[in-house]
Amino acid sequence: MKTPFISAVLAVLWKDLQVELRSRELVGSMGLFALLSILIFSFALELDRIARTESVSGVLWVTVVYASVLGLNRSLAMERDQGNLDALLLAPVDRTAIYFGKLIGNFIFTLVVGLTLILLMTVLYNLTLTRLWLIVVLVLGTLGFSTVGTLLATMTVQTRARESLLPIVMMPVALPLLLSAVRASTGILNETPQEDWLAWVQILAVLNVVYMTMSFLLFEYVIEE
Repeated sequence: MKTPFISAVLAVLWKDLQVELRSRELVGSMGLFALLSILIFSFALELDRIARTESVSGVLWVTVVYASVLGLNRSLAMERDQGNLDALLLAPVDRTAIYFGKLIGNFIFTLVVGLTLILLMTVLYNLTLTRLWLIVVLVLGTLGFSTVGTLLATMTVQTRARESLLPIVMMPVALPLLLSAVRASTGILNETPQEDWLAWVQILAVLNVVYMTMSFLLFEYVIEE
């Protein structure tokens, strides 16, 4: 008898949250990478305020994306190396429940890092990044990267070169998300009229639906060796 779908999703999510609360390995490594990245960019752009203002959205999203890739790699690698992935496949649950449990966990970890980045960059770059619409874009963009990243990380984790293969595979697929997020964030931070950047937010929402639908349909085949 199969475990109910929602119960299975929550069980996988709760397992990931408990492991992270005990070890703090994923958020810690992602946060350290993100902190070093924005510090480097801050020093590099310190003397040019105009360039710093124009590039802040790009710095934010490049850092979020690569921190997300780092977290996805470590998350799925731990499952694989410890045999948890095989145990999940043997459990009487839908494969897609495993996917959504991992997805929500990865989304939460990446969003925590992203929100922390916004606060840190507000201080380091002397700019006001704590804006409602920017938070909305961050949530949509992070959800999209976590959606496609969880699927692709599940595929690449079974290869030897998983650390280098995931970003190579993920970047072309996630490029529309990155472009839309950067364009929307730039418009928000530059205080351009809403009609100039709102379409990019709508594109982000549509991409989330497309990626989640495709991942839902493909995960069952990707997770099988």
